[in-house]
Amino acid sequence: MLEFRVQDMTCGHCAGAITKAVKQVAPQASVEVDLDRHRVRVQGEADGEAVKAAIADAGYTPEPAGN
Repeated sequence: MLEFRVQDMTCGHCAGAITKAVKQVAPQASVEVDLDRHRVRVQGEADGEAVKAAIADAGYTPEPAGN
């Protein structure tokens, strides 16, 4: 599982844009977005760097999520 903190994700549109971006690089992965905690979780086969780059390319700032 990959988890990122995305502080500049603030609304449903943001969540949709990030989900779409992640699905483009990891189509089989499950994407969970928690707007309240500004977290994105990706489960399944996905390259962490590719997912991070996809989120950044969508206009957001992904950071490693520390528990």
